[in-house]
Amino acid sequence: MVRVLLLSAYDARSHRYWREGVVAHLPEFDFEVHTLPARFFSWRFRGNSLTWADADFGEHDVILATSMTDLSALRGLNRRVAATPAVLYFHENQFAYPSDEPAAHLVDRQVTSIYGALAAERIAFNSDYNRHTFLDGARALLKRLPDGVPKGTVDRLAARSTVLPVPLGEECFAGAKRRSTDTFDIVWNHRWEADKGPARLLAVVAALLGRGTPFRMHLLGGDVTRPHPEIERAAALLRERGCLGHYGQLPQRDDYLECLRTSHVVLSTTLHEFQGLAVQEAMALGCIPVVPNRLAYPGYVPEALRYAGSDDVALEASAAADLIDRVARGVDVQCDLMKDVAWPVMAQRYRDLLVDAVSARGSSQPNSL
Repeated sequence: MVRVLLLSAYDARSHRYWREGVVAHLPEFDFEVHTLPARFFSWRFRGNSLTWADADFGEHDVILATSMTDLSALRGLNRRVAATPAVLYFHENQFAYPSDEPAAHLVDRQVTSIYGALAAERIAFNSDYNRHTFLDGARALLKRLPDGVPKGTVDRLAARSTVLPVPLGEECFAGAKRRSTDTFDIVWNHRWEADKGPARLLAVVAALLGRGTPFRMHLLGGDVTRPHPEIERAAALLRERGCLGHYGQLPQRDDYLECLRTSHVVLSTTLHEFQGLAVQEAMALGCIPVVPNRLAYPGYVPEALRYAGSDDVALEASAAADLIDRVARGVDVQCDLMKDVAWPVMAQRYRDLLVDAVSARGSSQPNSL
């Protein structure tokens, strides 16, 4: 049995979804799991190796760590893992992550992520968009450094990298689609944070209401006791016109899946998306995606269902509303139900990656530059 040390250094909701899926769907592997809470982002990113410096990790054949893990420092601080082969999994990368922080802070995290990738035998990304923005960003940053950068560093990272999406659970493919016949239901199911485009959501809601389009919109994914201002305003507009469906977190995951199963459209207004689990789950349950033509979406959403993005929020909202109108009228576009990223399909690829990392450590020294 292959022994795996699984490290989630910033165990946010999507990271937890991934690691729980890995453990559940690879029962033939023996997992030891360590997580750190998803709070104090800057400290967690730089400090996780110190937090785990004295951790009494057992003996393992391979490490599987999220890219928030400072793998290079951890291997230096905790000798129990110094020689254990590792896979570093990128849910996101610091080169394409929207940030208003000082440039020095951002560069520090970017360099740390490069070091972590160099310290791993294999690196995996949840989308091709994630992979190419990391590699392009690393190449651009290393070119700016004054000296001492080994030739071919980014090429070495590319050679040990692969694209391996976060798989969807079987529950996303269970049950028949049951769209409402009484209303045209739209669901917006994202974190209630600035990078998910709440101001753009508000603009889309205003555009749809201004057209008199009959619809109902569910605003999911957040805590109504701590609402985001733009989402709260969007909910108020919808409520005034009798167009607000579910609002906030639903009591149970089954309730959430049922809402997706009975909705017609899943809407995204995001400014940051490396895979798009919320949209993919909705697509698996039969929703038609209406998403901006950017980020990871071109990798799996048909062009006809991607609206033109713009720095002009009102212009982008108009494009989104136009597309929703076309979908409501019955646009004929075949849409992938995401079965190729279901766990039963993806599990073998995860097995192969972990086993490959073990053999890579024994056959070569990919960490040497």
